[in-house]
Amino acid sequence: MKKFSLIIAITLVFLCQVASAQGIIGLINRSNQFFELLDKGEFGTAHSFFDESVKEKILPEELKLFWTRMDLMLGAFESVEGAQNRAAGDFYLVTLNCKFSKGSQAFQFTFNKAEKLVGFFIVPNSNAAEYRNPPYADSTLYQEQPVTLKSTGHELAGMVVTPKNGKNFPVVVLVHGSGPGDMDETIGPNKPFKDLAFGLAAKGIATFRYVKRTKVYPYEFQKAFTVKEEVTDDAVAAIAFAKTIPGADPASVYVLGHSLGGMMAPKLATLAAVKGIILAAAPATKLTDVLVEQNKAAVQAMNDTTGRAREELAKALKELERTRITRLGDIKPDSVILGLPASYWQDLNRYDQVATAKSLKNRILVLQGEMDFQVPADHAGSWKAALSGRKNAAFKVYPKLNHLLMDVESKGNVAQYREPRNVAPYVIDDLAAWILEAK
Repeated sequence: MKKFSLIIAITLVFLCQVASAQGIIGLINRSNQFFELLDKGEFGTAHSFFDESVKEKILPEELKLFWTRMDLMLGAFESVEGAQNRAAGDFYLVTLNCKFSKGSQAFQFTFNKAEKLVGFFIVPNSNAAEYRNPPYADSTLYQEQPVTLKSTGHELAGMVVTPKNGKNFPVVVLVHGSGPGDMDETIGPNKPFKDLAFGLAAKGIATFRYVKRTKVYPYEFQKAFTVKEEVTDDAVAAIAFAKTIPGADPASVYVLGHSLGGMMAPKLATLAAVKGIILAAAPATKLTDVLVEQNKAAVQAMNDTTGRAREELAKALKELERTRITRLGDIKPDSVILGLPASYWQDLNRYDQVATAKSLKNRILVLQGEMDFQVPADHAGSWKAALSGRKNAAFKVYPKLNHLLMDVESKGNVAQYREPRNVAPYVIDDLAAWILEAK
């Protein structure tokens, strides 16, 4: 089963493993709460997180001293931008990547089986690549404003980027792919949503992006949920908010959905009034079919001559068939199938994004890269075949573009996401030209 699990893990890059082990998710959330308490100066409450065996070794006064030093070294604490976890014998290790006003720093927490904190320390900064601003990010042409998006009883951090001195400008709402994403849709040192926001604003187009609910409220996704809770509710709230941005043209609001967000964009256009939708690397088939494609491609890339990979592929494909449910029947909604609840698969399998797009009167732009190993280029062909003949539909397929809308030399695999790149400037140009031609 070891190799089988590896294959599934590779294919679930698309899913970003929304639902991981419940206990681990809880520990990540607990680590986040610990830092929030330190930031609020509630050192006594933070101290209660420690196991009795270490409480006398780390006193509340020492936590206060530690946090004061962090403030001097790194500035004010701003946010947690990412988290990692792993088991280590009888302990669980959680690493939080934290952003401060003067830089970023990772911290590692160690929990015992009773989920009590037994230690934490600063992780030495590595030489890993960092995000770099794209050349088209001219800050003299736009302004940023942090905001809070309120959606169905939730509060999500967001960012509005508007052209300076602009009036009656279009707004693009950026909708994430699968999994717990930050507002920049950060993957390694890459931040495609941040690139898009800067690039479009420099051309007179505003954007609104926000932290995904699965990142802020992970504990809510330890039970049955659907795409509505993961994507739709918050995207609809974001569209409504975008129309209230000072200087924006409320009749010129667009949705740019990436990956799963692109798959759901036609649905969003039926739930909220938008000028158009942009499908960026959007699957035209069921999610299960996408995962089947990824599995087959991964095995083919192994160039295995022993036949072992084909055996593991057969097992993976058999497991994937379990996700094709359209009705629950005797299956409990919170039953986990490949890391996601049965209710999620049922909901997604009942949705036909291509048929929904065909029923729309909105403008539609399809963007796809031929170097995308997660959503192959032939998906753009499926979109084009379904929407052919429509004057308000446009299609762009780029030879060197990967899943993150960035230039690469070959399809490769997830390793390419560890290298710093930016959304290709010609994608920004084409997006801006298509949006502005309707003004």
